[in-house]
Amino acid sequence: MTTLFDDMPERALEWYRDGRGAALATVVETWGSAPRRTGSMLAISGNGEMAGSVSGGCVEGAVVLEALDAIGDGQPRLLEYGIADDDAFAVGLACGGTIRVLVQPVGDALPVEVLEALVAKRTAREQVALVTDLEIGGPKLVVDRYADRFRLDRSGVGEDGRTFVAVQNPPLELIIVGAVYIAQALVPMARIAGFDAVVVDPRESFASAARFPETRIINEWPDEAIGQVGIHARTALVVLAHDPKLDDPALLRAVDSKAFYIGALGSKRTHAKRVERLRAAGVSAEDIARIDAPVGMDIGASGPAEIAVSILAQLVARLRHG
Repeated sequence: MTTLFDDMPERALEWYRDGRGAALATVVETWGSAPRRTGSMLAISGNGEMAGSVSGGCVEGAVVLEALDAIGDGQPRLLEYGIADDDAFAVGLACGGTIRVLVQPVGDALPVEVLEALVAKRTAREQVALVTDLEIGGPKLVVDRYADRFRLDRSGVGEDGRTFVAVQNPPLELIIVGAVYIAQALVPMARIAGFDAVVVDPRESFASAARFPETRIINEWPDEAIGQVGIHARTALVVLAHDPKLDDPALLRAVDSKAFYIGALGSKRTHAKRVERLRAAGVSAEDIARIDAPVGMDIGASGPAEIAVSILAQLVARLRHG
């Protein structure tokens, strides 16, 4: 499953199969205040449709024109955009940064079988890298040579100055235990931020499709549900039930996992009692310290929506800063 802003390879493959032609444009390098990270993608169809972004709107129009030419002649393009003198507003970066963008038309510079394999890996939620020699082309998929890049979610050009590695990690995942009001606000926010959200609560009146439309819901006890979902290094878990019967089993699974973020709702007094229970269950002080509680950044949040904002901000900070 891809998220709202992470379906560019799938879109490009769909457009190509529909006979419209397609290209993928990828940010290869950035300098200064570039608005998008290295590895950011823009998919372009032969009809000029686009999905994604390489600059936040500054140079997309120019990239689309180059992509249409690339689809026509089958040749890749390596483009560079910065803050130009006369045409800064037209095709420059208002932020003052500089970016290089690789445009690869599907079928020639980006063989369709490579794109199909990439989409299959993404569908299976497997880590993979699309590796391209910027001088001779020939993109290929690599699954086992870039452990550090996968861990850091870092695309970029290698030390040789010509090998570009576009990391394709599985989508970020957020497991929410407790289908409460805060969860109803957090789910759509998390989805916009690029997370696949899963709501866990055995109470079907709480965790229902009516309350959480288009969301994966598991009406099981948290330890069993988390066993079904699994926790990996790109998983965040938040317990919001405010009920030890639901919260504690989830936390016991989470602290013994690779989850990058664990948060728990409740006051300092509530968390102190929670810590006592976890210690009694044999959880080490080091593992207990992984739990952010009270959950969320201290922004003076009031009400479910603002608390959801504070939670999302805290887990993104943990993701990006460690």
